[in-house]
Amino acid sequence: MRVIGGEFRSRRLKPVPGYDVRPTPDRLRETLFDILAPRIEGATFVDAYAGTGAVGIEAVSRGAKAILIEKSRHARKILEENVASLGIEGRVKVLRGSARLLLPRWEGDIVFLDPPYGDQSEYEAVMRILGEMGRGLVVAQHHSKHVLAEEYGKLRKVRVVKQGDNALSFYEGS
Repeated sequence: MRVIGGEFRSRRLKPVPGYDVRPTPDRLRETLFDILAPRIEGATFVDAYAGTGAVGIEAVSRGAKAILIEKSRHARKILEENVASLGIEGRVKVLRGSARLLLPRWEGDIVFLDPPYGDQSEYEAVMRILGEMGRGLVVAQHHSKHVLAEEYGKLRKVRVVKQGDNALSFYEGS
């Protein structure tokens, strides 16, 4: 796993061993950040379910500040090592805990969600919370066969991008 572009392009990131974390594939991350390019510089990027931190670190590499949320103690340790290896501690805030509980407390211009694919209730719960807040851009990564609702509160789906078994659903606040 590596950083795709920006300041830390080609830098390797330490993976989380085992199957508890499913990293966003490089190609999908590249597609995501090609789409986000006009909005990323100077933005606050929230990566809920951060795992290794690859997506949030990619945002930082391209000029954003990041808030990385990870519930797993083991994954958070690897995440913190990845942040430290790049020397970006001042541009990243790492939070340990449930995305459901932490997301309402932290504002971001862009929120990226990638909960476990098997837990559809987590998508629904978090999207409902973000829909109540209704601000910024929300991007949810999910299995391509899992169709998310057209709207959640004040959030409206504006785009879906599919790559293999993965999909990205983009929502804008009204």
